[in-house]
Amino acid sequence: MSINLKKGQKIDLTKGGSGLSRIMVGLGWDEAQPAQGGGAFGLFKSKPQPKYEFDCDASVILLNEMGKLYGSNAKDCLVYFGNLKHSSESIIHNGDNLTGAGDGDDEQITVDLSLLPTGVDKLVFVVNIYDGEKRNQHFGMIENAFIRLVDLRNGSEICRFNLTEDYSGMTGMIVGEIYRYKGEWKFNAIGQPVKDAGRLQSLVNLYA
Repeated sequence: MSINLKKGQKIDLTKGGSGLSRIMVGLGWDEAQPAQGGGAFGLFKSKPQPKYEFDCDASVILLNEMGKLYGSNAKDCLVYFGNLKHSSESIIHNGDNLTGAGDGDDEQITVDLSLLPTGVDKLVFVVNIYDGEKRNQHFGMIENAFIRLVDLRNGSEICRFNLTEDYSGMTGMIVGEIYRYKGEWKFNAIGQPVKDAGRLQSLVNLYA
């Protein structure tokens, strides 16, 4: 049975020899619907539609035991739409969704914990609105955002974290993290917004 997490809650993924190794991390979001016109005699018109569609990008930042970027180059420490597969093949991004349209996961990332390099102690899952500042878009204009973990042995959902706060003015989000603790892997639901993160580099710089 899936566990619904609240911000800051943590769960064990591998404790007790569960055998869990391959995980699908699904991230989803919807563009908030504008308020419809109404009121007396239709005097209050609906809000204007945004000029651009929302292009939210999900990425994974790999960190070492010191909480800093793993490795010596971008391909070592980052899996995103420009680098869909880590060299260790432990993390595979299933591709960029340019609009977030449709139900369910908008982007999916597969993680094989058994293949992660020994120097990797944390995987940080982030989402940013591409060029959000330039397009005057922010997470206050997004709804139904979530992250969920699925056990790929049987397709069952392990946990889900729905991001329900008001993130107006923020263009980046640290959604959650999978981290190593005393030889076991855990998941932490974070939901921390980041301002001025329309480009992924701004999120990566937090861990440089």
